[in-house]
Amino acid sequence: MPKNELRYERLSAEIEQKMNEDIGNNTLPALSFDEDKVIRRNNARDKASILRTAFIRDIDKIMHCPYYNRYADKTQVFSFYKNDDITRRGLHVQLVSRIARTIGKALNLNLDLIEAIALGHDIGHTPFGHAGEEFLDELLFSHTGRHFSHNIHSVRVLDKIFPYNISLQTLNGIAAHDGEMELCEYHPKPLDSFDEFDKQIEACYIDKGNVRKLVPATLEGCVMRISDIIAYLGKDRQDAEKANIVNNCGFEDGTIGVYNAQIINNLITNIVENSYGKPYLKMDHEHFEALKKAKSDNYSLIYKQEKVGEAYNTIKPMMTEMYERLLEDLIKGDKSSPIFTHHIDYVNQAHYTREMPYEETEPNQIVVDYIASMTDDYFVDLYAHLFPDSDKKIIYKGYF
Repeated sequence: MPKNELRYERLSAEIEQKMNEDIGNNTLPALSFDEDKVIRRNNARDKASILRTAFIRDIDKIMHCPYYNRYADKTQVFSFYKNDDITRRGLHVQLVSRIARTIGKALNLNLDLIEAIALGHDIGHTPFGHAGEEFLDELLFSHTGRHFSHNIHSVRVLDKIFPYNISLQTLNGIAAHDGEMELCEYHPKPLDSFDEFDKQIEACYIDKGNVRKLVPATLEGCVMRISDIIAYLGKDRQDAEKANIVNNCGFEDGTIGVYNAQIINNLITNIVENSYGKPYLKMDHEHFEALKKAKSDNYSLIYKQEKVGEAYNTIKPMMTEMYERLLEDLIKGDKSSPIFTHHIDYVNQAHYTREMPYEETEPNQIVVDYIASMTDDYFVDLYAHLFPDSDKKIIYKGYF
């Protein structure tokens, strides 16, 4: 295919005809999660109604979570840019939701479950993207021997910090969304109880490698997991161009294309083509290999570039100092510290029935909860407040 020829795939005539016949005959595949089987920690609460069905309730809870607002100023990939055209995490979760709903509608799945998982999947993410996540993991492990993972923390936000009584199906999809692990086929693995789910989550705190062993329990969770990759693959390339880090012409053309719109269209089309009517998701080998190659190219040409990571050399010592100060203030019981006034008091403004008061949580976990909740700008401002004489500064790249 010539370099400048943009190819957008379409469903085969056979699949299009089958889908149209199924719509017309009301014989669409019955593979969506049955909402009558929804599981909550407290099944006596949050009863579904004709107006607010089970997963609409989950969506509402997630979108009204105090931390949902903070998506807007959290790094997706590129920190330290004052540029509203570069994707933040708030847009990313919307893009994931849109892509996943497109696939889910074609496969006749539960779109509300898909949306709930998509909108909640990164709500526990740290400031400064995956670098911030790595730094916070190192700090927590050095103090407690336990690990931090953003997807596991997203579950904690919606299940512990704010005990919303979110469904097991939504929380499992959030926990198992790891978009760093692409597969040619995604087979759901049923999960029937919170007892088993809690064991899985605890295992991820003990050994971070267990995060990659998590499997979505529903086909909707599988759709969201692959959509996470589709959403960032081409969009990160657009952002890298805007940040003058790479030119899209530097990427090798292939089956799924080079540009964001091509990648989204061609992967969605291939997934629907190969998954319609099946109890699992599938890409053909050619598209799967192209996806892996495109992701590998992103790592070598974008994520591992020195100019992408250079400012993180400053963030790491800043986060270390902040962690130690907040932990010290918490243990001393310094009620004037932001760990109390801006975090514990803030969390306690939401009145929920808890197994124990939030402030009785293990101190390191409270500090981790606070730092993970921060936006990029909040982190920078808090550091300046705590350490006004520090010479550590973040220099943002402006528009001009």
